[in-house]
Amino acid sequence: MALTPSPAAESAKPKAYSGVAMALHWVLALALIGLFAAGTYMVGLSFSPLRLKLYNWHKWAGVTILALSALRLLWRFTHRPPALPTAMAQSMPAWQHWAHEGTHYAMYALFFIVPLLGWAYSSATGFQIVLFGQFPLPDLVSASKELAETLKPLHRLAAWSLCALVVVHVAAAFKHQWIDRDGLIGRMLP
Repeated sequence: MALTPSPAAESAKPKAYSGVAMALHWVLALALIGLFAAGTYMVGLSFSPLRLKLYNWHKWAGVTILALSALRLLWRFTHRPPALPTAMAQSMPAWQHWAHEGTHYAMYALFFIVPLLGWAYSSATGFQIVLFGQFPLPDLVSASKELAETLKPLHRLAAWSLCALVVVHVAAAFKHQWIDRDGLIGRMLP
């Protein structure tokens, strides 16, 4: 059964995302790609000043992404996203609606889970995060080697899970753009 918004509900929603929503989407997208690439690169480095710099940058970027994600979620709660185009909403099978919603909810959850696990891991290792080298942030947990050994793979697993969902999200956007040609991607472009 296809989910179809009522004409009144559809007219109450804008056809495209707001400029703020678009900006937050693309800034976070680029930041996540950069952070993931730096994270996978830095773990393979031997102990060096470059590795220490990258770890600090990675932590700063993670905290920044956490703050931007909070801002994005607040914006989403206070500004309705545009409805799916009527033709698309009517033609999509129910499982695609579920996948669409589920992927978005899971990504939003991981926007918070990944950096919080990283922050907790850093705290458990005994290395306080000093944002931009100037602002010490509170430790989320006490230093504990055992806890650090538990949190490290959880942070990695959550990051890879987010990466997989981003790939699915991008693949779906490309499908809508190039196969379905339904203009869905235009809602997130200025």
